[in-house]
Amino acid sequence: MIRRFALVVLVAATLIAGAAAAAAGPVDVEVLLADPEAFQGEVTLTGELVGDYGWRGDGWVWAQLNDDAYAEQPILEDGALSGGNVGVGIRMPHGLAEELGPPGGYRRRGPVVAATGTWVYHDETRGGESYLEVVSLVVVEPGRDLSEDPSWLRLVGGTALLGAAAALWITRKRDEA
Repeated sequence: MIRRFALVVLVAATLIAGAAAAAAGPVDVEVLLADPEAFQGEVTLTGELVGDYGWRGDGWVWAQLNDDAYAEQPILEDGALSGGNVGVGIRMPHGLAEELGPPGGYRRRGPVVAATGTWVYHDETRGGESYLEVVSLVVVEPGRDLSEDPSWLRLVGGTALLGAAAALWITRKRDEA
């Protein structure tokens, strides 16, 4: 009986220590969101800052950090469609955000950062919001503009269709007259 109890305590302690060790280091956002309660404490998330920066008067900036296939390979750079975006909100002091450059969007890849801070799960003082309160931010890759080359086939095809429609309209008007 005592052996079983000791074994259960040992297994539980190992699992708790493993979760604590995992929480202290780099974590994928998808893993974090699968079990957000297990990661309360310090974590490091790496991903692209997207959307807008929410500069607040209290000295904090809110942003969205996405860690998904689009952060790794944007569609405009031959990335594949891979489902929805996966990300979390982050909250950082103004000083950490001042030199980041614009966040990502359709024609812009935002800065890819490694953000270290405290994972806050369902903050009662913020209406149940979950977010990473950042204390350290390292720019892994600066943001950049993405270019979208025109599809010449589509452009020529569309022009041909417009020309055919105009020719049909002129022919019809001539026949009516």
